[in-house]
Amino acid sequence: MACVLHKYCLLNYSQVQSGPLSRPLITNRAADTWLVLIGDSGVGKSNLLSRFTRNEFNLESKSTIGVEFATRSIHVEGKTVKAQIWDTAGQERYRAITSAYYRGAVGALLVYDIAKHLTYENAERWLKELQDHADSNIVIMLVGNKSDLRHLRAVPMDEAKALAEKHGLSFLETSALDSSNVELAFQTILTAIYNIVSQRQMTGRSDTDFSPNSNVVPITVQPTQNAAKSSACCQNN
Repeated sequence: MACVLHKYCLLNYSQVQSGPLSRPLITNRAADTWLVLIGDSGVGKSNLLSRFTRNEFNLESKSTIGVEFATRSIHVEGKTVKAQIWDTAGQERYRAITSAYYRGAVGALLVYDIAKHLTYENAERWLKELQDHADSNIVIMLVGNKSDLRHLRAVPMDEAKALAEKHGLSFLETSALDSSNVELAFQTILTAIYNIVSQRQMTGRSDTDFSPNSNVVPITVQPTQNAAKSSACCQNN
């Protein structure tokens, strides 16, 4: 298994490990925060992961086979939080493999392509899979990726916001291509999870008692200035 170390601003380190069917042992959720990226094939999950962990984007990115993961450490309230992020395949033939990885996750980014309405329509099916296989209180963010394709927009932002509100999810639009809101998306969900774990520790609850909804107010996400301008542009078209 290859291991490459990257260092850049705001990080202690970033460790990239690839292995379609490899799975690490999680021993401390507070130290190793397990996230999953889910959604249809081709929505940009792999590039979101590579943008966040390595600050890279690959125009020739191929569909994930099975499951791959990368890690990155960020600072939250003066503490280091290590995120272990799993990129799951969107194809039906890998569903039995990928759903097994939901069980250890405490957070999920449910990704669709703003230029392909079908990927958005399928979001509720992906959400049901999470409900069937993951912890009932997993923290979930609905992510409309490829916001740089606003001229091809097929999913109105207000429609996606309404879906997120319906299911109690946070919502954000991102672009792995130009980096818009990628950092914010991961930082927001990791901060929410960190706050949950911290409050649990303060109240003396066990590590296995992970109940985000009972401890944290809904996540409010403020888009970056560039994303706000893009949204305004889209709404005027």
